[in-house]
Amino acid sequence: MNATTTYAVDIAKNVIQLHWVEPATGEIHRKKLSRAKFSEFIAQRQPARVVMEACGGAHHWGRWLASLGHQAELLPARQVRAFVRGNKDDAADARAIWLAAQQSDIRRVPVKTDEQQAVLSLHRMRTHWMSVCTATINALRSLLYEFGVVLPVGKQIALKALAAQRADIDGRLPASMVRLIDAQLQALKEVEHNVKVFEDEIAVVQKSQDTSKRLRQVPGIGVLGATALAAVLGDGSGWRNGREFACCLGLTPRHTGTGGKVRMGSISKRGDPYVRTLLASGARSVLASPHPPQWATQLLARRPVNVVVMALANKMARTAWALVAHGRGFDKQWQSMPPLQALAGVSTS
Repeated sequence: MNATTTYAVDIAKNVIQLHWVEPATGEIHRKKLSRAKFSEFIAQRQPARVVMEACGGAHHWGRWLASLGHQAELLPARQVRAFVRGNKDDAADARAIWLAAQQSDIRRVPVKTDEQQAVLSLHRMRTHWMSVCTATINALRSLLYEFGVVLPVGKQIALKALAAQRADIDGRLPASMVRLIDAQLQALKEVEHNVKVFEDEIAVVQKSQDTSKRLRQVPGIGVLGATALAAVLGDGSGWRNGREFACCLGLTPRHTGTGGKVRMGSISKRGDPYVRTLLASGARSVLASPHPPQWATQLLARRPVNVVVMALANKMARTAWALVAHGRGFDKQWQSMPPLQALAGVSTS
């Protein structure tokens, strides 16, 4: 095996499927291995190109393969799916990955470091406990509705209303139902404590990372947004420019076209919905501030609010990429210019 060999790997929890073609002879190989056997097999190969889908566990395998001297590449699963021919199985998926790896126009997903994935794990667990909190209060609301108790919409408002009417509610409900309410309220306190623990840990990360500190200076990017963007971006080399990064977050319009006529639609909503939500929430806070950007105020005069929110979120994403990729701090007075004009300015100075 030489360094020009491309191995396509379809990873799973216990079984891993390989597909590769011998460069010298064109012979096609397929092999199904366990995780232990795969590690042994690939460790014995000469440095080669190993391609996988960017799915669960892929970043771990990418880091491990790079430590062995292999060139690890992660492909978006959505792009690989188009190359699956016939019935879908592990062998067909591995073949599709190999075919997709031959397409140079498919953007590779940058392999995340341990630190990046650790920070994103904090965000995922915070989101998990927030969803548990929402589910718990909704379950309590629906159970009380069966006894004629209607709580208002909104978590804090509902809990305040329940506390204000608790004496009257306890008198109308069976003893077992009263104990159930006490248990649910205690569970809510524990869940809120868990959310607070992860928020405190994220705040510690934000204060210790130089990248997060610089991103925190951008209006609309808070502690959550700064740490999440820093973890997703890494060094920014995975994207050619800020526009491509915003596109990967689904902040650009989708479009359909035929016969030379192109129709622009709503945002594509591709990529990570969590980061996109953080940017959209930050953009809303900027628009609600006393001094929003002048261009956004002018845009509000002729376009719907949500359109302006997404436009500002797009700009925030592109700004975040520029700060990370170029190692700069945020400058409110910064004026961008076309590359040719920038080069001319450098040559005359």
